[in-house]
Amino acid sequence: MKRIVEIVPARPGWYSRWQVGPEVTRCYPVSLWALVEETDGSGREVVGMDCAGQWPGSDVNEVGGDFVRYLFQTPDSGPPEDAEPPSPTDLREDGPRLQPAVAT
Repeated sequence: MKRIVEIVPARPGWYSRWQVGPEVTRCYPVSLWALVEETDGSGREVVGMDCAGQWPGSDVNEVGGDFVRYLFQTPDSGPPEDAEPPSPTDLREDGPRLQPAVAT
């Protein structure tokens, strides 16, 4: 059993890549990073949860998908070629949106 020590939001540009077929991969943006450790305090690791709610080692990931790696692409270079397109709810024109914080 593992426990979560800390959770931080992921910065734009981080993706998790999953093998979903013999020659097919799919990337999802990483939403958050979690520092997890064994309940006895040993074996710390950082895992990323993507916007689909998947993370390496989860029992509820997409069936047939195997985690490959995390990758980073600068936001101005666009998403990876195998990035999952945004869902229709991500493209809504109405409703509140998170805005970047302005340093003062």
